[in-house]
This record gives sequence, structure tokens and C-alpha cells, in this order.
Amino acid sequence: MNPSDAQAWLNRYIAAWRSNEPELIKALFTDEAAYSFRPWRSDTATVRGHQAIVEAWLEEDDAPGSWEASYEPFAIEGDRVVATGWSDYPGRDGGRGKKYFNCFLLQFAPDGRCAEFTEYWMQEPATATEESS
Repeated sequence: MNPSDAQAWLNRYIAAWRSNEPELIKALFTDEAAYSFRPWRSDTATVRGHQAIVEAWLEEDDAPGSWEASYEPFAIEGDRVVATGWSDYPGRDGGRGKKYFNCFLLQFAPDGRCAEFTEYWMQEPATATEESS
């Protein structure tokens, strides 16, 4: 994996998320891929197989236009990539939205599809008081 291929995959990830099109989501992952989007919870720690990934993704889909995101490769070693970035859900009617800072641990198959995906995120505190707690 090289930086431009990793960035291209991350861009396709955002495009699939934006569209909520099952075929675009499925194309990102190998047939037996493992996707951990809540690695701290044992009951939903990992979804296995690209079809299960599509189903889990669409269970909690975000409406197109309700968010913005940007991710980029941070480190690459062989077929493994660490990517960092942010996801921003602006508030409605001038209210405060939610912003998340993300770290993705990715392992790719030789064909460029993701075989393992683990997502870690933290939400930006709503106030400075929360930052000091």
C-alpha cells in the first residue's frame, strides 16, 4: 500500500458513506473482511463479511449532506495503514453540532480492498469545562 492508494481508498470510503449505496460500500471490503466500529463493546465488537458490513453500515446511516469528513493516511507499513481525520455534524438552526476525531487501523488485501478495519473516535467536548475534566 502506498500513500496515494491509501488516500484513494479513504476518498472512496467517504463517497460510499455519502451515497449509502450498498454496492459502493461492499466494493471497499474483501468478502470476509472484519469491521470493528465499536471495538470497546463485546456485543457489537466486529462485523464480519462485506454483506454484514453493508447491513450494519446502513442500520446507522447518516443522511447525505448532514455531515462532512476528511481522512488521510498517517502511517503505512506494508499492507497496514493508520489513517486520521475528522467527522463533523453541524448543528441545525445555528445550534452546536458534533465533531469527532477519528483514527482508523486498516489492513488491505493485495487487490486494494480492506480486509480489516478498526475505527476509534472521540467526540470534541461541548465546552472548555469538559476539556479540563
